[in-house]
Amino acid sequence: MHIVVCVKQVPDWDIPPSSFKVDEAAKRVVSPPGVAPVRSQFDEIGVEAAMRLKDQSPDTKVTIMSMGPEEARDAIKHSLAMGADEGLLLTDPLFEDLDWYQIALVLSTAVKKLDAVDFVICGRQAVDWDMGVTGTGIAELLGWPALTIGKDVQVNDGTAVVERVLMDGFETVEAPLPVVATVSNELGEPRYPKLQQIMKAARKQVTVWSAADLGLDASQLGEEARKLTLERLYIPVSDSECEIIEGDTPEEKAQNLARKLSEAKLI
Repeated sequence: MHIVVCVKQVPDWDIPPSSFKVDEAAKRVVSPPGVAPVRSQFDEIGVEAAMRLKDQSPDTKVTIMSMGPEEARDAIKHSLAMGADEGLLLTDPLFEDLDWYQIALVLSTAVKKLDAVDFVICGRQAVDWDMGVTGTGIAELLGWPALTIGKDVQVNDGTAVVERVLMDGFETVEAPLPVVATVSNELGEPRYPKLQQIMKAARKQVTVWSAADLGLDASQLGEEARKLTLERLYIPVSDSECEIIEGDTPEEKAQNLARKLSEAKLI
């Protein structure tokens, strides 16, 4: 079985939100200087799900795929240290500022180019935009079933079995391979690589593909091809006023409050 896990680097979520700035003209979030990006926590759990399947079937091949700048190698290398077999970095100037559809297009095209993929695993959502649509977008473009928000992932006789997290409980769903699954933090903590595994991962080569390698161009990845239009990105301003309701007795205060609410057409 060949499993592909999609991982992403995001701004460090452990620093105070007030440290981030928003460039409203460019519609971008500006991270504090000197703060390195980190791995999206749900994607690490996706790697853990793949490694548990590999633990059960040692002949399973796990490929880590990340789209981003050269710095995204760090996320791939960490996943390789967790026990994955190969790394694939998708990097190109055309891959910058894509919407959810274009991201899913790039990732699904790379999956098609890889050799005989049976299973794609993603985190339930990235911790930067929190949209949670990449996994289902990949499934739609591949024409594969999507099993989402899993707390447990198994493969039995060519069938993926996923226990899903619901608002009021859990449900178990299954679909024949190939499938796409997204996993949530309920799956459990990801394993921590040992020093020997980290050193071994450092020696592994990461394959790099560009837009041209995938047969994609600006007509598919440019602004005119976006399905989602970002109208504005800004920090909302919340203004509040406080007025003390006066009165000599509780009853008088209640009457004054009722009068104010009535004048404001709130009652």
